Amino acid sequence: HGALGAMAIGVGATDMAGVWALGRMVNVEVPGSIKVVADGEFGPSVGPKDLILYLIGMLSAEGANFRVIEFHGRAVRGMSLSGRLVVCNMSVEAGATCGIVPADDETVRYLREEAGVVDPIEAVSPDGDAVYEETLEIDVSRIEPQVARPHTVDNVGPVGDVEGTRIDQVVIGSCTNGRLDDLETAAAVLRGNRVAKGTRMLVFPASWRIYKEALARGIIADLVGAGAIIMNPGCGCCLGVHQGALGDGEVALATTNRNFKGRMGNPNASVYLASPLTAAVSALHGAITDPRKEGG
Repeated sequence: HGALGAMAIGVGATDMAGVWALGRMVNVEVPGSIKVVADGEFGPSVGPKDLILYLIGMLSAEGANFRVIEFHGRAVRGMSLSGRLVVCNMSVEAGATCGIVPADDETVRYLREEAGVVDPIEAVSPDGDAVYEETLEIDVSRIEPQVARPHTVDNVGPVGDVEGTRIDQVVIGSCTNGRLDDLETAAAVLRGNRVAKGTRMLVFPASWRIYKEALARGIIADLVGAGAIIMNPGCGCCLGVHQGALGDGEVALATTNRNFKGRMGNPNASVYLASPLTAAVSALHGAITDPRKEGG
């Protein structure tokens, strides 16, 4: 929702039970805001997922507690709606109440052309004299491909720090990176190649609409041809309940949003997080690999 310029606050099972029991919404204190200004141009093989992992590493998992992260800057304005969904989705991993990108022409384009909205669109923007608790400036041209190491999302560093780490499973998909352009990115890397022997590659399209579009464009065929396994759309093994739960001692590299101990169904396994490009390139080698070495 934040990628569309809307504020959405997630609630847990306990909060939702209170809503059902009381018949009204829970009280929410108006949060402060952190302004993130991301300027510059992304370097080769670097994109929105790397930016948000880098930011989480800067802030820590609690650095934005009870605050909204508001994204600005040339790098953000140049993102597709899909990229904005990534950074807003993962803002909560820094403790934020939510992440939000002020609506602009890209927002309107998406709502009209892809979401089919025909009603008038009234965008809400920050006040000219808005007060922020903190302002962070990031030059995205200086960001390398990022990887979050086990077992916290803020345990982040450049891919070179963990390059060569053997991986048993690669996961592309979920709410964070299961959109059409994510699948296209993986297919472009895998086309004409094969997933490394001894490594499983699972792909979870975010929705049936994306699944069908990927089928129509030949993306699914390219992925399957390289040895990837296409799963049912949805969360899949991200929360460890089915379709890809890890075995004892196994290591996964995933495009999902969380890598807590036991997150993929086994407390004796390890999960690393990275972009779809880094994940796809690593699948070819059976080990975490810097995507820049493949010309990505």
